[in-house]
Amino acid sequence: MATRAATKKRPAARKSSKAVVKKFETVLVEKKDRIAWVIMNRPEKRNAMSPQMHLDMNEALEELAIDDSIDVVVLTGAGKAFSAGQDIRLYFRGTTGDPALRYKSKKASHHWRWTTLSRFPKLTIAMVNGYCFGGAFTQVTACDLAIAADDAIFGLSEINWGILPGGIVSWNVVNTLSFRDAMYYAITGDTFTGKEAANMRFVNKSVPKARLKAETIKLAKKMMRKNPVAVRYTKEAVRAVREMSENQAADYLNAKSDALKWSDPENGRQKGMVQFLDDKSYRPGLGEYNRKKK
Repeated sequence: MATRAATKKRPAARKSSKAVVKKFETVLVEKKDRIAWVIMNRPEKRNAMSPQMHLDMNEALEELAIDDSIDVVVLTGAGKAFSAGQDIRLYFRGTTGDPALRYKSKKASHHWRWTTLSRFPKLTIAMVNGYCFGGAFTQVTACDLAIAADDAIFGLSEINWGILPGGIVSWNVVNTLSFRDAMYYAITGDTFTGKEAANMRFVNKSVPKARLKAETIKLAKKMMRKNPVAVRYTKEAVRAVREMSENQAADYLNAKSDALKWSDPENGRQKGMVQFLDDKSYRPGLGEYNRKKK
């Protein structure tokens, strides 16, 4: 009886995860129609990433990861920029005499921009609305999908400072762009537009800036029609197999497929099969199965 009573109380505990995300000093979180807009909010500094922003982002994303009221997270920047990269004054010079703050800032910076975003349980979309420089490339790559304004400006300006794209920026760039493009932009510091970023496949697509938010919402709603557990397992699998051998990938994907079969609460595999083979109401190549149909 004690076990049953404890089980009945669990939904109430989960309900608290739906609470409105608190206000942060350098990050805005807005939730509407099951989409969370996570906005880097230092527009006067083109959303350059400060130690405080890294701490705020860590906390905001941790809350959203367990928030049952949202399905998709969109990462973007306030004003005319996505992010100008690390704040040179606050992140680098400002932590020179404070090793504890430097360590905390560096750890937080890597954690949210790569560890958290690249493994996020919900779908993530980077919406690049303007300048995207240096360290900001990491969070764009970490998001599952990316859409940019045609006139967005991307650049690896580190070479102009006499340094290299550090952290894991160079690793992300060479894993996303072709080797020639990665090398060219890393050693020249030249910029490229959102249209060029789409042509190079650094982002999935680019659109006129006036349509950027609408197109992002359209993409988010399209993904919300898919089986969320299947989306999560698929995005985890696609990231993981990139660095595996053929045999390793085969074993991993077989195991991942079996895990999905037993972890999916709506039993999508069976629903889709019935709708395709028996009802003949579903054509897999043209869209998702009817998730609401019993």
